[in-house]
Amino acid sequence: MSENTSLDDLTFEQAYAQLESVITALEGGEVPLDEAVGLYEQGRKLSARCQALLDDAELRISRLGDDGGVTPLS
Repeated sequence: MSENTSLDDLTFEQAYAQLESVITALEGGEVPLDEAVGLYEQGRKLSARCQALLDDAELRISRLGDDGGVTPLS
C-alpha cells in the first residue's frame, strides 16, 4: 500500500488485490521473518477492510426491496 493511499480510501477490489499480493509473498516462503511479520499485519488490516466493505454492501442490499421497502437478506 502506498503511503499516499489510506486504507480507508481503498475500494474492495484494490484492498483484495493487495491482500492477494501479500498472501502470495507469504506463501512464497522467501520473505525474511521481519518482513513476513509486517506483511502479516498488513494482510490482517486489508482483510478487515474487505470484510467491512462486504458488511456494508450486505447491509445496503438488505435495505432494498422490490417495492422500495426494506427486505432483510435471509
